[in-house]
Amino acid sequence: MKYTDLKILFFDIGGILLSNGWGHESRQKAAKKFGLDYAEVNALHNFIFNVYEIGSITLDDYLDTVIFNQPRDFVREDFKEYIYSQSVELPDMLQWLKEWKKTCGFRIISINNEGKELNDYRVKKFKLHECFDAFISSCEVNMRKPDPGIFKLAMGIAQAAPNQCVYFDDRIMFVKTAQKLGIRAYQHVDFESTKKILNDLKKENLQ
Repeated sequence: MKYTDLKILFFDIGGILLSNGWGHESRQKAAKKFGLDYAEVNALHNFIFNVYEIGSITLDDYLDTVIFNQPRDFVREDFKEYIYSQSVELPDMLQWLKEWKKTCGFRIISINNEGKELNDYRVKKFKLHECFDAFISSCEVNMRKPDPGIFKLAMGIAQAAPNQCVYFDDRIMFVKTAQKLGIRAYQHVDFESTKKILNDLKKENLQ
């Protein structure tokens, strides 16, 4: 299939361009640093984090439930700063994509699951506007992957049909959700393989 009519590249952010915003490894480290019972924190996190990611509660609401449900010997702002500090740029991909975008001829839109405060911080901190033309973030659209609705919304905003879109995600479940909708989707495994796919798409689009 030729991609001469390819319009949109959809990208996840965490696990491809940046570390996950508040993944289990970060929570384990936080439990050790702040002297928390990880099993208890994780159980509460799993109950409520999805609610945070679809924008129904704030980060403070999340922390009230998961961390500050009892007296602590540390303050809220220190814990928040620790959460934000867990967001780091992954090697190679982000800076390369920012440069590649300048000549690729595609619009690039993110589809990501993230709570609002973390999402806003990551966009600003890592200058993601240099990479993306728009952000379809779970906290803003009140849906999260793997809900097919978030992909349908993204295509509607982009005014693109499934066969005009390509999607990249590090999680195979989300790749398969996109594929079921007719979107060409790839699992991001490493920088070099995703770079090759993108350069091949660019060549085909210019033919």
